[in-house]
Amino acid sequence: MRTKLILVPLLLCSGPAFAQAAAPVAPPRPAPDAGEQMQRVLNDPVMADRLANMVQALSKSFLNLPAGEIQAAAEGRKPTRAERRMTVRDMGRQGDPNFERDFERQIANSKPMIEQSMRALSQALPAMMKGMEDAGKALERAAANMPDPTYPKR
Repeated sequence: MRTKLILVPLLLCSGPAFAQAAAPVAPPRPAPDAGEQMQRVLNDPVMADRLANMVQALSKSFLNLPAGEIQAAAEGRKPTRAERRMTVRDMGRQGDPNFERDFERQIANSKPMIEQSMRALSQALPAMMKGMEDAGKALERAAANMPDPTYPKR
């Protein structure tokens, strides 16, 4: 019994030593530069196709949104049954019989604009990243000069 009483404190003291993490076997690899990764993605022509496809899918989804109740609310009245079922597509057709065809054409023509925007962003990215780094350094300098809130006042 006495030996158990002596071993319990020893086990409790050795707990923190066992809880320490083992030393890493290999040094961690540095993370790839975020700017380089973004430029690689922005310069990838497959990404422009993916974005164009996503814009097309989002646009089709947007056309199916119910909007009749919003129109009635904007006019300050209660919506009718027909207005509750009215979608953005229905509202577009009211003013233009070729609405869907024109809409599809505009979406199809958006791919060159997306590619051009991606190229422009890729070219501007290094300057943007440098500006972000400079802003981060300025914030660090400002934070270093802030007074310690726990320091006693005189």
